Amino acid sequence: MAIEFYRKLPVPKTLKEMYPLSDNIIEAKAKQDALIKDVFTGESDKLVLVIGPCSADNEDAVLDYVSRLRDVQEKVSDKLVLIPRIYTNKPRTTGDGYKGLLHQPDPESAPDLFEGIVATRRLHTRAIEVSGLGTADEMLYPENWWYLSDVLSYCAVGARSVEDQQHRLVASCLDVPMGMKNPTSGDLKIMLNAIHAAQNGHRFIFRGWDVQSSGNPLAHVIMRGEVNKHGNNIPNYHYEDLEFLSTLYMNGDYKNPAVIVDTNHANSGKKYMEQIRIAREVLLNRQLSPVIHKMVKGFMIESYIESGSQKIGEGVYGKSITDPCLGWNATEDLILEIAETC
Repeated sequence: MAIEFYRKLPVPKTLKEMYPLSDNIIEAKAKQDALIKDVFTGESDKLVLVIGPCSADNEDAVLDYVSRLRDVQEKVSDKLVLIPRIYTNKPRTTGDGYKGLLHQPDPESAPDLFEGIVATRRLHTRAIEVSGLGTADEMLYPENWWYLSDVLSYCAVGARSVEDQQHRLVASCLDVPMGMKNPTSGDLKIMLNAIHAAQNGHRFIFRGWDVQSSGNPLAHVIMRGEVNKHGNNIPNYHYEDLEFLSTLYMNGDYKNPAVIVDTNHANSGKKYMEQIRIAREVLLNRQLSPVIHKMVKGFMIESYIESGSQKIGEGVYGKSITDPCLGWNATEDLILEIAETC
Protein backbone atom coordinates (compact mmCIF):
# COMPACT_ATOMS: atom_id res chain seq x y z
CA MET A 1 0.00 0.00 0.00
CA ALA A 2 1.16 3.56 -0.74
CA ILE A 3 1.20 4.68 2.88
CA GLU A 4 3.74 4.71 5.70
CA PHE A 5 2.69 4.96 9.36
CA TYR A 6 5.09 7.21 11.28
CA ARG A 7 3.63 7.33 14.79
CA LYS A 8 0.39 7.06 16.73
CA LEU A 9 -0.78 10.55 17.66
CA PRO A 10 -2.38 11.32 21.03
CA VAL A 11 -6.15 11.60 21.15
CA PRO A 12 -7.48 15.12 21.83
CA LYS A 13 -8.36 14.34 25.46
CA THR A 14 -4.74 13.38 26.15
CA LEU A 15 -3.36 16.48 24.43
CA LYS A 16 -5.72 18.71 26.40
CA GLU A 17 -4.48 17.11 29.61
CA MET A 18 -0.88 17.66 28.51
CA TYR A 19 -1.55 21.32 27.65
CA PRO A 20 -4.47 22.48 29.82
CA LEU A 21 -6.02 25.94 29.85
CA SER A 22 -5.48 28.21 32.83
CA ASP A 23 -8.43 29.66 34.71
CA ASN A 24 -7.58 33.11 33.31
CA ILE A 25 -7.71 31.82 29.73
CA ILE A 26 -11.00 30.00 30.34
CA GLU A 27 -12.49 33.17 31.81
CA ALA A 28 -11.22 35.40 28.99
CA LYS A 29 -12.54 33.03 26.33
CA ALA A 30 -15.97 32.78 27.98
CA LYS A 31 -16.21 36.57 28.04
CA GLN A 32 -15.28 36.88 24.37
CA ASP A 33 -17.58 34.02 23.35
CA ALA A 34 -20.52 35.88 24.88
CA LEU A 35 -19.65 39.12 23.06
CA ILE A 36 -19.29 37.32 19.73
CA LYS A 37 -22.46 35.30 20.17
CA ASP A 38 -24.48 38.44 20.89
CA VAL A 39 -23.43 39.88 17.52
CA PHE A 40 -24.65 36.82 15.61
CA THR A 41 -27.93 36.55 17.50
CA GLY A 42 -28.66 40.24 16.99
CA GLU A 43 -28.56 41.11 20.68
CA SER A 44 -25.60 43.40 19.96
CA ASP A 45 -25.28 45.88 17.09
CA LYS A 46 -21.48 45.66 17.07
CA LEU A 47 -19.59 44.22 14.11
CA VAL A 48 -17.04 41.41 14.30
CA LEU A 49 -13.73 41.49 12.46
CA VAL A 50 -12.08 38.12 11.91
CA ILE A 51 -8.68 39.57 11.19
CA GLY A 52 -5.13 38.35 10.92
CA PRO A 53 -2.52 36.71 8.71
CA CYS A 54 -3.36 34.36 5.86
CA SER A 55 -1.37 31.71 7.72
CA ALA A 56 0.04 31.71 11.24
CA ASP A 57 3.56 30.47 10.49
CA ASN A 58 5.62 32.20 13.21
CA GLU A 59 4.56 32.18 16.86
CA ASP A 60 6.50 35.29 17.89
CA ALA A 61 5.15 37.38 15.01
CA VAL A 62 1.57 36.19 15.52
CA LEU A 63 1.69 37.01 19.24
CA ASP A 64 3.15 40.42 18.42
CA TYR A 65 0.28 40.94 15.97
CA VAL A 66 -2.48 39.91 18.40
CA SER A 67 -1.03 42.14 21.12
CA ARG A 68 -1.45 45.04 18.68
CA LEU A 69 -5.05 43.97 18.09
CA ARG A 70 -5.58 44.00 21.84
CA ASP A 71 -4.52 47.64 22.04
CA VAL A 72 -6.82 48.62 19.16
CA GLN A 73 -9.71 46.61 20.64
CA GLU A 74 -9.62 48.87 23.68
CA LYS A 75 -10.21 51.87 21.41
CA VAL A 76 -13.13 50.36 19.48
CA SER A 77 -14.81 48.15 22.09
CA ASP A 78 -18.09 50.07 21.82
CA LYS A 79 -18.33 49.30 18.09
CA LEU A 80 -16.31 46.19 17.20
CA VAL A 81 -15.34 42.76 18.46
CA LEU A 82 -11.95 41.75 17.09
CA ILE A 83 -11.25 38.03 16.56
CA PRO A 84 -7.62 37.21 15.75
CA ARG A 85 -7.49 35.06 12.62
CA ILE A 86 -4.92 32.39 13.48
CA TYR A 87 -5.07 29.94 10.59
CA THR A 88 -2.86 26.91 11.24
CA ASN A 89 -4.14 24.65 8.43
CA LYS A 90 -3.80 25.76 4.82
CA PRO A 91 -5.70 24.17 1.93
CA ARG A 92 -3.52 23.64 -1.15
CA THR A 93 -5.32 23.62 -4.48
CA THR A 94 -2.85 21.18 -6.06
CA GLY A 95 -1.61 19.62 -2.82
CA ASP A 96 1.74 21.38 -3.18
CA GLY A 97 3.20 24.05 -0.92
CA TYR A 98 3.12 25.03 2.72
CA LYS A 99 0.20 23.32 4.48
CA GLY A 100 0.36 25.36 7.66
CA LEU A 101 1.68 25.23 11.21
CA LEU A 102 -0.13 21.94 11.84
CA HIS A 103 2.05 20.23 9.23
CA GLN A 104 5.24 22.22 9.57
CA PRO A 105 5.90 24.06 12.84
CA ASP A 106 9.04 25.22 11.06
CA PRO A 107 8.18 26.10 7.44
CA GLU A 108 11.76 25.39 6.39
CA SER A 109 11.86 21.90 7.94
CA ALA A 110 10.17 18.59 7.19
CA PRO A 111 6.57 18.01 8.36
CA ASP A 112 6.09 16.89 11.97
CA LEU A 113 2.43 16.32 12.75
CA PHE A 114 2.81 15.72 16.50
CA GLU A 115 4.84 18.88 17.00
CA GLY A 116 2.39 20.64 14.70
CA ILE A 117 -0.60 19.71 16.85
CA VAL A 118 1.25 20.87 19.96
CA ALA A 119 2.35 24.12 18.28
CA THR A 120 -1.19 24.82 17.08
CA ARG A 121 -2.74 24.39 20.52
CA ARG A 122 0.05 26.37 22.18
CA LEU A 123 -0.26 29.28 19.73
CA HIS A 124 -4.02 29.65 20.16
CA THR A 125 -3.67 29.36 23.93
CA ARG A 126 -0.89 31.93 24.13
CA ALA A 127 -2.77 34.31 21.83
CA ILE A 128 -5.70 34.35 24.24
CA GLU A 129 -3.31 34.80 27.15
CA VAL A 130 -1.53 37.72 25.46
CA SER A 131 -4.57 39.53 24.09
CA GLY A 132 -7.65 38.40 26.01
CA LEU A 133 -9.32 37.93 22.61
CA GLY A 134 -11.01 34.76 21.40
CA THR A 135 -9.29 33.27 18.36
CA ALA A 136 -10.40 31.87 14.98
CA ASP A 137 -9.13 29.02 12.82
CA GLU A 138 -10.30 27.14 9.74
CA MET A 139 -11.71 23.64 10.20
CA LEU A 140 -9.77 22.17 7.30
CA TYR A 141 -9.54 18.70 8.87
CA PRO A 142 -12.75 17.94 10.81
CA GLU A 143 -11.16 15.17 12.88
CA ASN A 144 -8.55 17.63 14.20
CA TRP A 145 -11.04 20.22 15.44
CA TRP A 146 -11.39 18.42 18.77
CA TYR A 147 -7.80 19.29 19.66
CA LEU A 148 -8.93 22.94 19.77
CA SER A 149 -12.60 22.56 20.76
CA ASP A 150 -12.02 24.27 24.12
CA VAL A 151 -9.88 27.06 22.64
CA LEU A 152 -11.56 28.48 19.52
CA SER A 153 -14.12 31.28 19.65
CA TYR A 154 -14.83 31.24 15.90
CA CYS A 155 -14.39 28.63 13.19
CA ALA A 156 -14.78 28.56 9.42
CA VAL A 157 -15.28 26.01 6.66
CA GLY A 158 -13.49 26.93 3.45
CA ALA A 159 -14.82 27.21 -0.09
CA ARG A 160 -13.39 23.84 -1.14
CA SER A 161 -14.71 22.04 1.97
CA VAL A 162 -18.22 23.43 2.27
CA GLU A 163 -19.71 20.69 0.06
CA ASP A 164 -18.13 17.90 2.10
CA GLN A 165 -20.50 15.87 4.28
CA GLN A 166 -18.08 15.38 7.19
CA HIS A 167 -17.36 19.11 7.43
CA ARG A 168 -21.07 19.86 7.56
CA LEU A 169 -21.76 17.22 10.21
CA VAL A 170 -18.87 18.22 12.45
CA ALA A 171 -19.89 21.88 12.07
CA SER A 172 -23.17 20.89 13.71
CA CYS A 173 -21.22 19.97 16.88
CA LEU A 174 -19.73 23.39 17.56
CA ASP A 175 -21.06 25.83 20.14
CA VAL A 176 -19.32 28.88 18.64
CA PRO A 177 -20.07 30.74 15.38
CA MET A 178 -19.22 28.66 12.32
CA GLY A 179 -18.76 30.53 9.05
CA MET A 180 -19.58 28.54 5.89
CA LYS A 181 -17.94 30.03 2.79
CA ASN A 182 -19.65 29.99 -0.56
CA PRO A 183 -17.98 27.40 -2.83
CA THR A 184 -15.53 28.57 -5.46
CA SER A 185 -18.29 28.05 -8.06
CA GLY A 186 -20.32 30.76 -6.29
CA ASP A 187 -23.40 28.52 -5.93
CA LEU A 188 -25.26 30.07 -3.00
CA LYS A 189 -27.66 27.16 -2.69
CA ILE A 190 -24.76 24.82 -1.93
CA MET A 191 -23.61 27.17 0.83
CA LEU A 192 -27.11 27.49 2.27
CA ASN A 193 -27.51 23.72 2.20
CA ALA A 194 -24.31 23.52 4.25
CA ILE A 195 -25.71 26.02 6.76
CA HIS A 196 -28.95 24.04 7.03
CA ALA A 197 -26.93 20.89 7.73
CA ALA A 198 -24.75 22.64 10.30
CA GLN A 199 -27.72 24.15 12.12
CA ASN A 200 -29.43 20.80 12.63
CA GLY A 201 -28.45 17.74 14.66
CA HIS A 202 -27.06 14.52 13.17
CA ARG A 203 -26.05 11.00 14.15
CA PHE A 204 -22.70 10.07 12.59
CA ILE A 205 -19.23 8.60 13.11
CA PHE A 206 -16.61 10.94 14.58
CA ARG A 207 -13.12 9.86 15.63
CA GLY A 208 -14.26 6.24 15.96
CA TRP A 209 -17.36 7.10 18.00
CA ASP A 210 -21.08 6.91 17.27
CA VAL A 211 -22.10 10.50 18.11
CA GLN A 212 -25.18 12.72 18.08
CA SER A 213 -24.83 16.46 17.48
CA SER A 214 -27.38 19.04 18.60
CA GLY A 215 -26.87 21.51 15.74
CA ASN A 216 -25.18 24.91 15.67
CA PRO A 217 -27.64 27.84 15.47
CA LEU A 218 -24.72 30.22 14.90
CA ALA A 219 -23.67 28.70 11.55
CA HIS A 220 -23.70 31.52 8.98
CA VAL A 221 -22.61 32.73 5.54
CA ILE A 222 -19.17 33.94 4.50
CA MET A 223 -19.19 35.62 1.08
CA ARG A 224 -15.71 35.22 -0.41
CA GLY A 225 -16.26 35.77 -4.12
CA GLU A 226 -16.28 33.08 -6.80
CA VAL A 227 -14.28 31.81 -9.77
CA ASN A 228 -15.85 31.19 -13.18
CA LYS A 229 -15.04 28.39 -15.63
CA HIS A 230 -12.27 30.51 -17.16
CA GLY A 231 -10.57 30.99 -13.79
CA ASN A 232 -11.61 34.63 -13.46
CA ASN A 233 -12.42 36.05 -10.03
CA ILE A 234 -15.96 37.37 -9.59
CA PRO A 235 -16.77 39.39 -6.46
CA ASN A 236 -20.01 38.82 -4.56
CA TYR A 237 -19.94 41.60 -1.97
CA HIS A 238 -21.79 44.24 -4.02
CA TYR A 239 -25.19 45.66 -3.07
CA GLU A 240 -27.11 43.48 -5.52
CA ASP A 241 -25.24 40.35 -4.37
CA LEU A 242 -26.13 40.95 -0.74
CA GLU A 243 -29.74 41.81 -1.60
CA PHE A 244 -30.07 38.60 -3.62
CA LEU A 245 -28.58 36.56 -0.81
CA SER A 246 -30.99 38.13 1.66
CA THR A 247 -33.92 36.99 -0.49
CA LEU A 248 -32.66 33.41 -0.39
CA TYR A 249 -31.46 33.54 3.19
CA MET A 250 -34.09 35.50 5.06
CA ASN A 251 -36.99 33.57 3.50
CA GLY A 252 -35.52 30.19 4.36
CA ASP A 253 -35.69 28.16 7.52
CA TYR A 254 -32.45 29.43 9.08
CA LYS A 255 -31.63 30.52 12.59
CA ASN A 256 -29.85 33.84 13.17
CA PRO A 257 -29.32 34.87 9.51
CA ALA A 258 -25.89 36.47 9.32
CA VAL A 259 -23.18 37.26 6.77
CA ILE A 260 -19.47 37.91 7.10
CA VAL A 261 -17.91 39.49 4.01
CA ASP A 262 -14.45 38.16 3.18
CA THR A 263 -12.62 41.16 1.78
CA ASN A 264 -9.82 39.15 0.20
CA HIS A 265 -9.69 35.93 -1.90
CA ALA A 266 -11.90 36.06 -4.99
CA ASN A 267 -13.59 39.26 -3.81
CA SER A 268 -10.34 41.19 -4.13
CA GLY A 269 -8.59 38.91 -6.61
CA LYS A 270 -5.99 38.61 -3.82
CA LYS A 271 -5.08 42.28 -4.37
CA TYR A 272 -4.72 42.88 -0.66
CA MET A 273 -5.06 46.68 -0.72
CA GLU A 274 -8.50 46.28 -2.31
CA GLN A 275 -9.71 45.05 1.07
CA ILE A 276 -9.94 48.65 2.26
CA ARG A 277 -12.19 49.71 -0.62
CA ILE A 278 -14.35 46.59 -0.31
CA ALA A 279 -14.96 47.16 3.40
CA ARG A 280 -15.93 50.77 2.69
CA GLU A 281 -18.41 49.73 0.00
CA VAL A 282 -20.08 47.15 2.22
CA LEU A 283 -20.34 49.68 5.07
CA LEU A 284 -22.05 52.09 2.67
CA ASN A 285 -24.43 49.35 1.55
CA ARG A 286 -25.34 48.71 5.20
CA GLN A 287 -26.33 52.35 5.46
CA LEU A 288 -28.43 52.19 2.29
CA SER A 289 -30.33 48.98 3.02
CA PRO A 290 -31.92 48.01 6.36
CA VAL A 291 -31.88 44.37 5.25
CA ILE A 292 -28.15 44.42 4.49
CA HIS A 293 -27.52 46.35 7.70
CA LYS A 294 -29.22 43.64 9.72
CA MET A 295 -27.68 40.73 7.83
CA VAL A 296 -24.03 41.77 7.51
CA LYS A 297 -22.33 41.16 10.85
CA GLY A 298 -18.76 41.99 9.93
CA PHE A 299 -15.69 41.24 7.84
CA MET A 300 -12.91 38.72 7.37
CA ILE A 301 -9.67 40.60 6.66
CA GLU A 302 -6.19 39.27 5.93
CA SER A 303 -3.52 41.39 7.55
CA TYR A 304 -0.16 41.02 9.27
CA ILE A 305 2.67 43.21 10.50
CA GLU A 306 4.33 43.78 7.13
CA SER A 307 2.34 44.26 3.92
CA GLY A 308 2.43 41.87 0.97
CA SER A 309 3.94 38.38 1.00
CA GLN A 310 7.29 36.64 0.80
CA LYS A 311 8.69 33.26 -0.12
CA ILE A 312 9.59 30.73 2.55
CA GLY A 313 13.17 31.36 3.65
CA GLU A 314 13.26 35.12 3.03
CA GLY A 315 12.90 35.67 6.75
CA VAL A 316 11.02 38.98 6.88
CA TYR A 317 9.47 39.21 10.35
CA GLY A 318 5.67 39.42 10.32
CA LYS A 319 5.25 39.04 6.55
CA SER A 320 2.94 36.41 5.05
CA ILE A 321 4.44 33.33 3.41
CA THR A 322 1.11 32.53 1.74
CA ASP A 323 -1.36 35.12 0.37
CA PRO A 324 -0.40 38.82 0.60
CA CYS A 325 -1.82 40.75 3.53
CA LEU A 326 -2.40 44.33 4.63
CA GLY A 327 0.43 45.74 6.73
CA TRP A 328 -0.15 46.86 10.29
CA ASN A 329 -0.44 50.62 9.72
CA ALA A 330 -3.11 50.16 7.05
CA THR A 331 -4.83 47.57 9.24
CA GLU A 332 -5.04 49.84 12.26
CA ASP A 333 -6.37 52.70 10.13
CA LEU A 334 -8.99 50.40 8.59
CA ILE A 335 -10.16 49.09 11.96
CA LEU A 336 -10.59 52.63 13.28
CA GLU A 337 -12.40 53.68 10.09
CA ILE A 338 -14.81 50.74 10.29
CA ALA A 339 -15.54 51.56 13.94
CA GLU A 340 -16.22 55.20 13.11
CA THR A 341 -18.40 54.38 10.07
CA CYS A 342 -20.54 51.58 11.47
